[in-house]
Amino acid sequence: MSIRRIEPGHRMSAAVVHGNTVYLAGQVGNPGEDVTAQTKTVLSEIDRLLAEAGTDKSKILQATVWLADMNDFGAMNAVWDAWVDPSNKPARATGESKLATPDYFVEIIVIAAI
Repeated sequence: MSIRRIEPGHRMSAAVVHGNTVYLAGQVGNPGEDVTAQTKTVLSEIDRLLAEAGTDKSKILQATVWLADMNDFGAMNAVWDAWVDPSNKPARATGESKLATPDYFVEIIVIAAI
């Protein structure tokens, strides 16, 4: 079975396709934005990478959301709820974690079918 790497970089690929599954690296927003804007940026990037892999958000199987501060849970969920396919909601977990820099407030990782 083949493996296709999307946007391979020095340390990682933005996404990896194996068989009929795509695994996205954690996506973050733009430093300086608030959690709402960062979440919108992240979800837009997820849409773009899924399209590059030949799929879309209706086929997301699992999402892992990391928040720098769980007090942002409601703001992130407001953006997520407006974005997620209402007929095809994935399994999802959300936790609090230090992210790569203090300028990042949300990171989302998804696995999707193709």
